[in-house]
This record gives sequence, structure tokens and C-alpha cells, in this order.
Amino acid sequence: MLSRFFDRNEESQHAEAATQRTLRHSGGWDAIRKHLLATQGLRILDVGLTSATNINLLTEMGHSVYMSDLVQDAWSEEWRTEPDAEGNRGWRVEEFITANLNFAGRSFDVVLLWLALDYLPEELLQPVVRRLREVMLPGGQLLAFFNTKLIPDQAPYFRLHITTTDNIELQLAQPFWQQRALTNRNIERLFADWSGLKQFLAKDGVSESIIKR
Repeated sequence: MLSRFFDRNEESQHAEAATQRTLRHSGGWDAIRKHLLATQGLRILDVGLTSATNINLLTEMGHSVYMSDLVQDAWSEEWRTEPDAEGNRGWRVEEFITANLNFAGRSFDVVLLWLALDYLPEELLQPVVRRLREVMLPGGQLLAFFNTKLIPDQAPYFRLHITTTDNIELQLAQPFWQQRALTNRNIERLFADWSGLKQFLAKDGVSESIIKR
């Protein structure tokens, strides 16, 4: 299973795995790849840890690429509120959205969201989805992956590298804690304001969806 790529309790294994890449077939990426090859001059937002591989391949296809690592930024202390009377802390949602999803008026044709939604704090989940819809052009496509089970200690956060085939490469990243596992119905509700959703058969504990703006 994808979720068993490494044992988070073994620091040495983590360090070794972080330098390795594992191939995984992706029907969602295959569909998006064919779209990118058939159209020139698209604007693409890649949500995740910066990948030189992604930047190079997408620009070689003739597209513009923008990067935004929402998960790493979301868990920064910069966006946390002060503790309330019971010691609980939240997130400064509007400030986070403004700082991390402000593209100076640019709109996107494709968003590669990958696994980000499973690792965002709950307070940021719906605001991020709403903002992504706002910055996408009508008919734009968003590719998202979802863990089908909530197993935080076995679902590491990956840096995802695209390839020129229907495979993607998985590279272990900083081990953020999985926050949720969305069912197909949950995904449909989350993207209820979008114009279409195509779901791909789940494999290795991960499902894929292409959602149309």
C-alpha cells in the first residue's frame, strides 16, 4: 500500500527513504497529461513541495508553472491564533488564504492539488477549496488524491513528481499528520459548487479525482 511506504517510527528509515522515489500508476495524471499535451500555453498551479522535475516537464510542454506548498505553510506557527481560555488554538484563516493563495490576478487552467486536502487543518479545508475555485478559469481542471482510510501513523506526506508517462514518482517528504479520509460522498459535497467530478478507481489505499471548475 502507498500508506506503508515507510515506518514513521524509524528515523533512519525515514532519512533513507526521503532520497528514494517510487513509481505509481495514476489514471488521474494520465488524463491531465493528455490534456496538457493537447493544449499549449496553460497556467498550472502545482500544490506541494517544490519539484524541479515538475517545473521542467511542464515548461517543456509549453505551460507556465506556479508553486504553492499549502500543507507546509498551513502548519507554520505564523498562522496560529493565540490560545483561548481553554488553551485551544486555531488558524488565522483569512490571513493564510490571502498570503498563500494570492496570485496577483492570475487565473489557472489546471491545479495539481495531489494529497494536500488530507493534511490541511480542518479550519482551512473549505476556505482553501473555495479560493482554488476563485483562482481557476471556467472549465479548468483540478487533480486531487485522497487517502481512503484514516491511518495517520501510516500515511506520510509525499513530494510528487510527474513523468512523461502515466506514472508519478513518490518521494517521502516531511511527515505531516494525516487529518482526514474523505469518502466519495464527502468529496462530492466539498466540491458541490464545481461543475463536474470524475473519480478514478481507488488503488493502494488512495483514490483520485479530477474536478472541473
